[in-house]
Amino acid sequence: MTKTCVITGASSGIGLSIAEKFVAEGYQVFNLDIHSGKAGALVSCDMTNVDAVTEAINNIGQQYGIDVLVSNAGVHYSANIENTSEQDFERVFNINVKGAYAATKACLPFMKAKQQGSVIYIASDQALIGKRNSFAYNLSKAALASMAKTTALDYAEFNIRANAVCPGTIETPLYHKAIDNYVEKSGADKTVVHQEEAQLQPLGRLGQPEEVAELTFFLASDKASFITGSLQVIDGGYTAQ
Repeated sequence: MTKTCVITGASSGIGLSIAEKFVAEGYQVFNLDIHSGKAGALVSCDMTNVDAVTEAINNIGQQYGIDVLVSNAGVHYSANIENTSEQDFERVFNINVKGAYAATKACLPFMKAKQQGSVIYIASDQALIGKRNSFAYNLSKAALASMAKTTALDYAEFNIRANAVCPGTIETPLYHKAIDNYVEKSGADKTVVHQEEAQLQPLGRLGQPEEVAELTFFLASDKASFITGSLQVIDGGYTAQ
């Protein structure tokens, strides 16, 4: 029987690579996003709208059931706390955290009905460490790590596992947008900045979305059946320093 995976924000970057991996492994994949993607069936959905997320997931779950949720939708924002407006704070949390809350809450009843399931949050190395000029984003990713732990404990009795994948610096459109914003503000050379970012990683390079997808799929698979409540770091050794 074909398994079903719901992925939020799977139209580009890490989310797209994860969708492509699950499709390749024979899963029926639904992509909750406001942008069209190249993998899985698009379900147009604003992740900041709890009712819309709930309706979208209920429609999927009632027809196909849900085996895996990958909560990936997110937005980046660079600023310290003084330079973070209330509007920017709410925007980051509405997408990164409230969207994950809505998707998780809607998926869990379908997983409970099957007495199995896997919830995977795409967090960040910033769930483990602090970084400068990253107040709201850092806080939102720490929240996802907490969600993985509490969900793992609350739903272990239903054989539902929850884990967080914590990528370091991964070469995605989001990464390039952040670099472009920095270059625009600082006047630095993008090629140099890109090289410096790579050298900050002990392995001397940036991670690739496909590598995050491989780890995510492993955590969803039966091979990871005894892994729950964990923060799985994939950062080239950055947080080990």
